[in-house]
Amino acid sequence: MTMKQLAALCALLTGIAAFSPPAGAQSFFDKGKDLLKGLGGSSAPSTDALSVTDIAAGLKEALRIGSERVVGTLGAADGFNKSPDVHIPLPGALQKVQSALSKIGMSSLADDVELRLNRAAEAAVPKAKSLFVDAISEMTVDDARGILNGPKDSATQYFRSKMSAPLAADMKPIVDTQLSEVGAIAAYDKMMGQYKSMPFVPDVKADLTDHVLTKAIDGVFLYLGREEAAIRDNPAKRTTELLQKVFAK
Repeated sequence: MTMKQLAALCALLTGIAAFSPPAGAQSFFDKGKDLLKGLGGSSAPSTDALSVTDIAAGLKEALRIGSERVVGTLGAADGFNKSPDVHIPLPGALQKVQSALSKIGMSSLADDVELRLNRAAEAAVPKAKSLFVDAISEMTVDDARGILNGPKDSATQYFRSKMSAPLAADMKPIVDTQLSEVGAIAAYDKMMGQYKSMPFVPDVKADLTDHVLTKAIDGVFLYLGREEAAIRDNPAKRTTELLQKVFAK
């Protein structure tokens, strides 16, 4: 493979297309996988080794773009709140409170708490950006090869193994702070005050921080899995004559 072709490969790896591939077209990852096989697995400082390193660098860039999209989407206003897939409901115990309050026409108190839980997650998720960058920077050539040759969720598995613990540790104090700043704690106290004033209702407790933290992290990895699927299934934009020539069927 010539250096021009290698340069074209790197350009392919850094692109994430927004359109569906034509029938029979090779996906982003399939193309990279085939070329990796052709380059071999040597880690010695040869031309082939440099080529594999270039491929890994291109993969890192593609994953960086994908992870930034995840953080940007979920960290935006209503990123959680208006998503049918990652909207954060009240904890199970508080749903009983919501039901009880609805019977006296005061379910809006519980609805307000639910909204503010989602606002707290939206404010906390951008913290994940630096963790994605760290995980990507630590990716080795072997990691990249494993992702290219692994199952469809290999990249998501890679990030989950690298990030689950530090992401939870870093996000927990942020979630805790944001719950107060967005008014979730005050809204919760108001809701529970009204609930406890009702006769014959059971005692209810819920850990808002852990609930929001768990749901927020689940949302991050759900969206990352979707970005990975897009990377795998969509070909790069063939915007130059060279790319069209190198990657034509």
